[in-house]
Amino acid sequence: MTTQRHDDATETTPTIETAEKGASSHAGDLAARIAVLEAENSALRTEYARVHRSKYRRTALSLSGIGVLALLAGLVLPAERAVFLVLGGIGIFAGVSIYYLTPERVVSAAVGERVYAALASNMAAIGADLGLHADAVYVPVPEDRPRSARLFVPLLREYRLPSPDSGPIVVDGDERGLLLEPTGMSLYREFDRMRTTPVAETPGGVASQLCDGLVEVFELATSAAADVDATDGRITVAITGAAFGDVDRFDNPVASFLAVGIAVGLGEPVSVDAVPGDDRATWLVTCRYSLE
Repeated sequence: MTTQRHDDATETTPTIETAEKGASSHAGDLAARIAVLEAENSALRTEYARVHRSKYRRTALSLSGIGVLALLAGLVLPAERAVFLVLGGIGIFAGVSIYYLTPERVVSAAVGERVYAALASNMAAIGADLGLHADAVYVPVPEDRPRSARLFVPLLREYRLPSPDSGPIVVDGDERGLLLEPTGMSLYREFDRMRTTPVAETPGGVASQLCDGLVEVFELATSAAADVDATDGRITVAITGAAFGDVDRFDNPVASFLAVGIAVGLGEPVSVDAVPGDDRATWLVTCRYSLE
């Protein structure tokens, strides 16, 4: 009997050791794979940033080249020298500015979308817990310099717009609700600072400028086309390739930028309704500015 037990123990021990070695080998393989994936991810981020910088620098070199050609043309064509000298100076200045202002760090749209998704989820939960009305209004603050807008989320279905300097929690009568800084406000300030043309004063002009800002300045959308009905106080923007996911979420940066820009540009409160589009556009964002 004793011998048999000894034999069983002898047979069992290698089995346990083999299992332990297998588990250790599997953990080592997983660690190696994770290390490889992390290295590949880092390399991809570095390459993406390099390509992004290269695009800026190619643009800078192209503008500088055009500037140099314009200066040379001024030497060859004395009659048009003044014009060519101006063009050459502009081209070289723009090229140098873009080259040295090239961003060194690029944050992908996916990262921004994840950050915004947490904000939208939290605000939706707060609104549901407080019983706030789903419809929000972007209220202009014309006395501000530069002009700005606030986001009002009412408690009641029938409400009055609060004073823009109240809040963030408004508890007076039928003005009750939240009065917040919109996510599109900082974007609009930057857009206003960068613009080279005066602020448009018509609904069509405002819509056109904002669509250009979405696509050309901030690259928050692949394309944006506006349909304006000034009689009905409506501007509908067809959005393709929105950078921050579903546009119908709370204060989405794309819709918020449009609403803030319309509220500030026209001096009217703006409501927003975003719905999925069709085969021509991913989202349709309707801003109504005749609310009173």
